[in-house]
Amino acid sequence: MRFTSQTSLDGVSEQIFTFGDIPGVLWTPEHAVGPRPLILMGHGGRQHKKAPGILAGARRFVAEGGFAVAAIDAPNHGDRPKDEEFDRIAGELRAGMAAGQDPSMLVAAMHAHLAGQAVAEWQAVITAVQELDHVGVGPVGYWGMSMGCGLGVPLLAAEPRVRAAVLGLLGLHGLAESAAGVTVPVLFLLQWEDNLVPRDQGLALFDALASTDKTLHANPGKHGEIPEFETDSSLRFFARHLG
Repeated sequence: MRFTSQTSLDGVSEQIFTFGDIPGVLWTPEHAVGPRPLILMGHGGRQHKKAPGILAGARRFVAEGGFAVAAIDAPNHGDRPKDEEFDRIAGELRAGMAAGQDPSMLVAAMHAHLAGQAVAEWQAVITAVQELDHVGVGPVGYWGMSMGCGLGVPLLAAEPRVRAAVLGLLGLHGLAESAAGVTVPVLFLLQWEDNLVPRDQGLALFDALASTDKTLHANPGKHGEIPEFETDSSLRFFARHLG
């Protein structure tokens, strides 16, 4: 892991890193010493590791919870090159949405194209970040909305180090098998008037998660219009399950 810059603001240290071909960012309390819980944050489609929602959430998790937080550019996003198959699926998705079609199946195809690589990369990043003295080996949580949920569900099914997750803004298409393997506590966020994810599909994904400790928070609004107070809910959730 190679750090390329470090800045601090209001008690939160931000370190930009590369790990192999993976661009990422790590936030920790300034002058952090010793092990602490680590939260992974998965960004949405067409976003990147420092998208506004990721940055705001990460800073609050660090400043108010004392967590370490890591985010990486998903394959074909942010500072990473795009492959031909991704471009093809993305083009079909844009065309379908412009025509007013239900994009669920195309979104699922895109996530399936990215998931295998994304899961392996997150697993490697967990190991590398936890080798740092100011993070250490502690419990791991995951936060991911929309595409971050689509890539997070397979990660949760495959990676036992992740002990709790905040997920949402996505439906069941393409995730039934992975969802059946998710047994950790989950807080699931759903927007009641979501214009990209049909309500019944979001409810179906929540229902398919095999966890016996799961909570659904449904709020008015469209895709991405998550109320700010849900960050408070996420903080309390991670504090309860990660310590």
